[in-house]
Amino acid sequence: MLDKIGIAKRIAKEVKDGYYVNLGIGIPTLVANYIPQGMNVVLQSENGLLGIGPFPFEGEEDPDLINAGKQTITTLPGSAFFDSAMSFGMIRSGKVDLTILGAMEVSEEGDIANWKIPGKMVKGMGGAMDLVASAKNIIVAMQHVNKAGESKLLPACTLPLTGKRCVKKIVTELAVLDVLPEGGFRLLERAPGITVEQIVQATAGKLVVEGEIPEMRID
Repeated sequence: MLDKIGIAKRIAKEVKDGYYVNLGIGIPTLVANYIPQGMNVVLQSENGLLGIGPFPFEGEEDPDLINAGKQTITTLPGSAFFDSAMSFGMIRSGKVDLTILGAMEVSEEGDIANWKIPGKMVKGMGGAMDLVASAKNIIVAMQHVNKAGESKLLPACTLPLTGKRCVKKIVTELAVLDVLPEGGFRLLERAPGITVEQIVQATAGKLVVEGEIPEMRID
């Protein structure tokens, strides 16, 4: 199965030349390190930055340069800084081509829950609700199962929703899946060394398996 870096590498293959992309907190931030060289992609952070580069090398961090998850980052030539109001204006006006988010749960209808577990302290919903309501395309980077081994791809989310019918694609440590317009997860690729049967067992929601499922290519 894939580790977090493997998930980020696979998602980086979904990024297209000319895209404006927002990276959520967690695994999605790693995607910045694996954008193909020579591709013109602008990464946006809702705390007010266009033009995020890869993570800095140890010893080269600038504490004034952080992403929305408070991780130190680098900038690229032509980067722009602005306030949160302008940043969310970009998001709400639909100028972000692709949003990559983490999730606690995704339903077979494409609903996403990624901001709150009832009874636990939460700092706030952040920009996720604006992003899922406004982005043209949403890919989720997540673990297929939780620490108890229970599926996080469900018939219906059990946690408070961030957005409804918005997720288009999911990449986990086990598989790449599409969310079908009529509902259900369609298996596209399986992680190296993972069988279709393992993915079926790990998926609680409706799973559509058609034909031979290829092994995903990371590098």
